[in-house]
Amino acid sequence: MRKIGALLRRTFGIVKQHMGTDTFGNKYYYIPEQKTWTGRTIRAKRLVEPVNAKEYEYQEGSIPSEWDAWIRGRRKIPPTIEELLKNERYREQIKFRAKEVEEKEMLIQANEYEEGLVARPAQTQIKGHASAPHYREEQLSAEPSSTANTFQPGSWTPPKDQSTKA
Repeated sequence: MRKIGALLRRTFGIVKQHMGTDTFGNKYYYIPEQKTWTGRTIRAKRLVEPVNAKEYEYQEGSIPSEWDAWIRGRRKIPPTIEELLKNERYREQIKFRAKEVEEKEMLIQANEYEEGLVARPAQTQIKGHASAPHYREEQLSAEPSSTANTFQPGSWTPPKDQSTKA
């Protein structure tokens, strides 16, 4: 019954208002609150009509955060194109500045290492440690042995003191 009601509402005058389009081409609509012929109130809806109608083609970030906030009701007024472009430029500036700061920090760190102000991180090789796969000289034994994820079968040697009689 809901599907029939939805179809009737769409065909008999429920108009969705186009609120805007983002830089990716997604279109955003607003459907105002309405009353059905039975007197039931249908709440207002905000929806997006994606460029790629296939759900699996969408990735994170395919809807700008400003439009996402409008769809979820965290902001009342939809974003303008000027606001979207201004925020995109700001994000690019932040990325550029972060890259500059990272490069500057790397140069400062390299200078400190050269001048001996800071010790370089220790580069130790694990020898004789329990986490190493072989931490002692390998000895053949009759018992199988295993360390962590490695398995080494034991070897069999005939006893020396017993002689075989035929």
